[in-house]
Amino acid sequence: MRPKFLHINLNRKLWLLTVLLFFYLNHSYTQESQAAGQDIEYHFDKARELGNKNNIEPALEELNTAMEIAFKNNDQKALIDTYHKFAILYLRLQKDESAEYYADRSKSLLKDISYPYGEATHKYIDAIISYRDGKNFLAISMLNEAKQINNDRNLLNNILFVEGIIFLNLEKYESATKNFNALAVNTDIYEKDYLAAKAHIKLAEINNRTENYEESIKNAQSALKLAKANNFYLEVLEANRLLTETNEKLGLFESALAYNRNILNIKDSIFTIEKSLAETKTADNIQTKFMKDEIGRQEAKIEELNQSKNRTEITAILTAAFLIVISILAISLYRNNQIKLKTNDLLHTKNNELQAARDAAVMAMEAKTNFLSTVSHELRTPLYAVTGLTHLLLEENPSENQKEHLKSLKFSGDYLLNFINDILQINKIDADKLEALQIDFNLKKILSEVINSLHQSAKANKTKIVLEFDEDIPSHLLGDPLKLSQVFINLIGNGIKFTKGGQVTVIAKLAKKVEENLTIYFEVKDNGIGIDKERQLTIFDSFEQGSIQINREYGGTGLGLTIVKSLLGLFGSKIGLKSEIGKGSSFFFELDLKSKDDLIDDIPFEITEVEYDFAGLHILIVEDNKINQVITKKMLNKKEITCDIANNGLEAVAMVRKTDYDCILMDIHMPGISGEEATIEIRKFNRLVPIIALTAISLDDSLESFYAAGCNDVVTKPFKPEVFYQKIGENIFDVKKKIEA
Repeated sequence: MRPKFLHINLNRKLWLLTVLLFFYLNHSYTQESQAAGQDIEYHFDKARELGNKNNIEPALEELNTAMEIAFKNNDQKALIDTYHKFAILYLRLQKDESAEYYADRSKSLLKDISYPYGEATHKYIDAIISYRDGKNFLAISMLNEAKQINNDRNLLNNILFVEGIIFLNLEKYESATKNFNALAVNTDIYEKDYLAAKAHIKLAEINNRTENYEESIKNAQSALKLAKANNFYLEVLEANRLLTETNEKLGLFESALAYNRNILNIKDSIFTIEKSLAETKTADNIQTKFMKDEIGRQEAKIEELNQSKNRTEITAILTAAFLIVISILAISLYRNNQIKLKTNDLLHTKNNELQAARDAAVMAMEAKTNFLSTVSHELRTPLYAVTGLTHLLLEENPSENQKEHLKSLKFSGDYLLNFINDILQINKIDADKLEALQIDFNLKKILSEVINSLHQSAKANKTKIVLEFDEDIPSHLLGDPLKLSQVFINLIGNGIKFTKGGQVTVIAKLAKKVEENLTIYFEVKDNGIGIDKERQLTIFDSFEQGSIQINREYGGTGLGLTIVKSLLGLFGSKIGLKSEIGKGSSFFFELDLKSKDDLIDDIPFEITEVEYDFAGLHILIVEDNKINQVITKKMLNKKEITCDIANNGLEAVAMVRKTDYDCILMDIHMPGISGEEATIEIRKFNRLVPIIALTAISLDDSLESFYAAGCNDVVTKPFKPEVFYQKIGENIFDVKKKIEA
């Protein structure tokens, strides 16, 4: 029994010894790896510290030592970090090609491993290179990508600094100041003072550009203090330069001279030719040594393959030859890569040019929109005088001869107003400012109202309008009734204009219905003069009317069919045309709509016009145009309304403070403060008095801002008198009734 026991005991001891040996070797390996990592970090820290103090030569030596350790330990991430730090130092030396060489080396290694910090640093370097090439917006895009994949505080702070420099270059001083202020109080564990000093320098530069010289001196002195304390020689030089320049601008020439002497002393002691040559020589030696080492590593691999017993001699020779060729072609590949990068830069430049062209086109469209809006306002203002005076003269019992002339004048004013509205409509469509709405409406009612509104025109031409409406069409549809009305007003109006003593037929027919989705066929046909084949190709273009003779005989702007085509485009529909000279024309299209059969039909009712008793009301007219003042005052006096006149917004505010008015008629565009600004001021002390905006500009662009300012209602000049009186009555009497109820 004893020998067996001894055998078992011996096995246990051997097993225990093996386990202890394994843990010892593993612990030793771990300690060795950690020590190697700590050694590399030590060299990184030294290189950063030396670089910040402008000691480039020893900084490069430290990085070279770190690179050798990384190669020895086959530490890919450390090698990537080393390449990146080399690239950043070479950028400081203005050796962009060498920087790009090391950046490319790191890029090839990043393809094989997942290393977010390394990818973020690579984008940071590419951003600096792009910025130097004048690609500011591409650089900002790269910095934003780097932020998203990185959480290292030191790298984020450096990204913030480069971003601030780009903003400064773009003259976005507010954004740049925000970045540099954040860095001035940073908590970076590696480069706190260095980043703060550089941030203060950039803040001083911004203050200098914006002529805030006292603040510039404060920031430059803060930078100088930090730079001197930490031996940041370049920052000491830059701070002295800014202080020299700023003091000189303030007329403090003694201080400027003192700081200028500091600059000369620093340059004499630090920036010598020998130092510059030594740094350049060290940089070139390290890069040459790196390339030789790379070739040596490739040759070592070849030698290893030659000595392998598992390879045939011919395979070893071919492999060796292949690797040697790759080594020899390394520089050629680098050159090719540079060509590729330059090609990419050219593509980016072309893309930027296309973007600039697009921006120019957008600006041109905006300029056109603003121009038409301004022209509209300038035309509407005198047009208000024409139509207003015409109305007043017609109300004063003119003779029959005078009445005929006044009616012609009124017709001309209405025609000019319609022309202005057509141009603005086309402009809004071109600028994509119109969208099709989805609201409930009754199609038959819409068509009937359009036909009724055109009845007088048809009667004047002795033309009959016939509606053929399919009763299978649901009474409740979803769509945009206003734009649909505009389509039919233009189509039926065209038919009436070119048909004398004939008939215009409006057809609405249900083409297809699937559940609540339906397709309706529309057609407007006449038996008028017709359109020849050649003119049919251009009839939907702006200002086209078939021919010059037709334009002279029938008048019009030639915009009606253009508006129809554009409005139908909003619905996803196209208009068709069939026509024959002397037999008439037919315009047709289909619309896809939705039905709401579950809604109850509206009970028909008649809208009764309310007659208001305006006698005794006291109203304030705020208007800078003297003619408009006279017209508006006379129109109010006809209804026994007394009124005061304010020539501008400031007068209006003062008068409302002293007098209680029943209503205020507020012009929008005036010298001094605008009507909107005057309304805002009035609402601060009087919330109840009704304010009606009288404006000659497009309502679609300004309606929300009028109501936001405090207006109760809006009337567009030139206005119809009945609409004018109705708005005053509604906002004075109807509102009082609601309050009393």
